[in-house]
Amino acid sequence: MADPLEPPSSSTRHRNQLDLPFREENGSRLAPWVATIRKLGPGHRERIAKHLLALEPHDRYLRFGYAANDEQIRHYVEGLDFERDDIFGIYNRRLELIAMAHLAHSVDRNFDACGEFGVSVSKSARGRGYGGKLFERAVMHARNEGVHLMFIHALTENTAMLKIARKAGATVERDGSESEAYLRLPPATFDSRVTEMVEEQIAQTDYRLKRQAKQFWDFLAGLQEVRRGVREARHKSSS
Repeated sequence: MADPLEPPSSSTRHRNQLDLPFREENGSRLAPWVATIRKLGPGHRERIAKHLLALEPHDRYLRFGYAANDEQIRHYVEGLDFERDDIFGIYNRRLELIAMAHLAHSVDRNFDACGEFGVSVSKSARGRGYGGKLFERAVMHARNEGVHLMFIHALTENTAMLKIARKAGATVERDGSESEAYLRLPPATFDSRVTEMVEEQIAQTDYRLKRQAKQFWDFLAGLQEVRRGVREARHKSSS
């Protein structure tokens, strides 16, 4: 009789399935996993650092505009002002931060209706449109906060970022190795405010479910390790 606490590779199989954007059964594709975007607070600082530190050197260069080392990245993360700025993120089902965006609001009162956008996506999560989704989320929030002009400062070689800006209708001006994109935002509407509230509530619920699922699989894995240890001890004692 099979051990109910140790089905054959069940926990590994389910975890792998949960991490895939598509899951296949009998050769057929099911609906894709829909990423949810939530606002991040100070409690997510360590996960933000882990995400950025995992970026490869060239990706760090594109994200920050220079070859940021570990110390500079940690300094950036420690300096994030969650009261003034807005940080958005996408978590996978293992609660790993796989994409994040920073909407920085101007500290100059003469330009308090301006915001700057920056984004990074983990290598394993590329090609799923997460950068564009984060930009759309940031734009909606910026509108609702009274921001009229969104800026993106990027290296000219950062074609992915500039493509997102152009797709949104931003004006892109190139100055040698750097480019500046700016997008004029329409004023907030009742619909934009309600939409943001609903999306944030969905994202919060999704995060809680992911956290509960991870706790369950971690608990199950722990039980399996205990059972395995007990069996090995019995085997040694009987031999």
